Amino acid sequence: MTESIDNIQRYLMNNPDAMPSQVATDLKVTEWQVVSALPQEQVTLLPLPEKDSLLTSLAEWGPMTTIIAVSGSVFEFKGPFPRGKYAHGYYNLITKGDGLHGHLKLDHVSAIALVSKPFRGNESHSINFFGAQGEMIFKVYLGRDKQRRLLTDQVVRFNALKARVSSAA
Repeated sequence: MTESIDNIQRYLMNNPDAMPSQVATDLKVTEWQVVSALPQEQVTLLPLPEKDSLLTSLAEWGPMTTIIAVSGSVFEFKGPFPRGKYAHGYYNLITKGDGLHGHLKLDHVSAIALVSKPFRGNESHSINFFGAQGEMIFKVYLGRDKQRRLLTDQVVRFNALKARVSSAA
């Protein structure tokens, strides 16, 4: 089923707390279609050539939550996003000891969206990596302290990235 942008936006207006993944499931569309239909103040697209500098800088942001959803299951990792390097066709996440490990096929990333959408009434910001079919590859949410407040330095970095990208567009 293909939904028009108007239908997605209508759904979002009637369900303002709905997260893009839930909207996509309910309307049988891709999460990319939903994120693309978000109000302009909630989404900023990062040019793909900037993915390397973004991933390099994320390692300096501190603890965040990385989310991978596959076939209805959701995997979450809370902790710093690791540094990485290219080898054998992948961007290999380098972690010594415990932490997030993996191998990212970054040439399959077709879009990166900086999303600022409230979640359960709380301010929320994430960096979303999409595949060629509009599927979510993974997303990284800004971290929170023990009182569930966003980490201020990460919000500053995130907003600065959005402002820089917006001014360059």
